Amino acid sequence: MEFTELSIPGAWSVTTKHFGDDRGIFLEWFKDAPFAAATGHGLSLAQANCSVSAAGVLRGIHYADVPPGQAKFVTCARGAVLDVVVDLRVGSPTFGQWDSVLLDDVDRRAIYLSEGLGHGFLSLEDNSTVMYLCSTPYAPEREHEVHPLDPEVGIAWPTVGRDGTPLEFELSPKDTAAPTLATALENDLLPTYEAAQNWRNSL
Repeated sequence: MEFTELSIPGAWSVTTKHFGDDRGIFLEWFKDAPFAAATGHGLSLAQANCSVSAAGVLRGIHYADVPPGQAKFVTCARGAVLDVVVDLRVGSPTFGQWDSVLLDDVDRRAIYLSEGLGHGFLSLEDNSTVMYLCSTPYAPEREHEVHPLDPEVGIAWPTVGRDGTPLEFELSPKDTAAPTLATALENDLLPTYEAAQNWRNSL
């Protein structure tokens, strides 16, 4: 298991080793020791989620109030998604910037996002199945969104699926109504870089 920090500090792409034969493959998609060596702390597991999406389904950009925030360790067990991290931490050197990792059932990478970072993904084929481990349980009163198509953020979402078929983005009503980054900032809805760093240092 190899961790590579992305251009957004506090987010890592995770490459796994596969062991296969004519029966199939085996891999360890999460392991505590290499995780702690890369991030400086263990992952406190409070909830595990599974999301199945049709091609073109766009989920995010989601984040939680810090403290405690919600860190996520994400992989794609079936299909393919473009998984995106957005730096929503006010005061961060990379505030408003984004990076992405292709998660699929071929390379079987994972991504880890620290508290305070925004998360979203686009399904690139039908029945794409995303599995993620969360450091805190879902708490609707602490959960927020930034619109995934906000031109100020400027995420380059793919317009064709893994098979080359054009994608039509499908958002939930909540994500459709999400504010832009500028509006979230103006309304003091975003976490601060200082709070996120202080929380990480406490782990």
